[in-house]
Amino acid sequence: MSDLSPEQARLDPYSSIAESTNVTLQEKITGLHTVIQKAKVGMLVTRDVNGNLHSRAMTPTKPLSDTQLNLVFLANNASHKFGDIEHDAHVNVSFCDASSTDWASYSGRARVTEDQELISKLWSPILTGYFGDLKDGVHKGDKTDPRVAVIEVVPDEIKYWITNHSSAVRTTEVAYAAATGKATAPGQSRIISKEEVSVHVSEELTAI
Repeated sequence: MSDLSPEQARLDPYSSIAESTNVTLQEKITGLHTVIQKAKVGMLVTRDVNGNLHSRAMTPTKPLSDTQLNLVFLANNASHKFGDIEHDAHVNVSFCDASSTDWASYSGRARVTEDQELISKLWSPILTGYFGDLKDGVHKGDKTDPRVAVIEVVPDEIKYWITNHSSAVRTTEVAYAAATGKATAPGQSRIISKEEVSVHVSEELTAI
């Protein structure tokens, strides 16, 4: 079913052409994982107690399954973002791959856990470089460091764009459209709705 009203489709032919309506949920998830894997780094946006929005670059951990929709980050619980999340759990995480123009946007809620079993499963030794060893015998920058916490973003809705062709083909399509006065969209705009999210969320980290 189209996400656009008839008038929106008329006035915004780009979005109308790009809108994907015949893709299965698993195909959407696979495409989403591809976009995130290529982009590598996302921008986590939180709201502080004064209502100001703040964004910072974050690298999510690899999905634990091919159906995972939740985003998972390991982070330092002494940083400001944890205070923001405690104040308002609503967050946005966006990704963009400049080489292809693929992008993804998560709207959802963040929750924090310091579950040691989960941290051990997600931990990578390279992360020590972000925490540092404070030489106090406790804050060692390893997976047992009490500063290490998991931020899990549970999406309400996910929107993303994935290109269909190479850069050269996309340029040709846009040039032809400009010359003929016809709109084009060299890719697909996909939405994973709240209803679709609920199919898999219960099977993810909360079940570990």
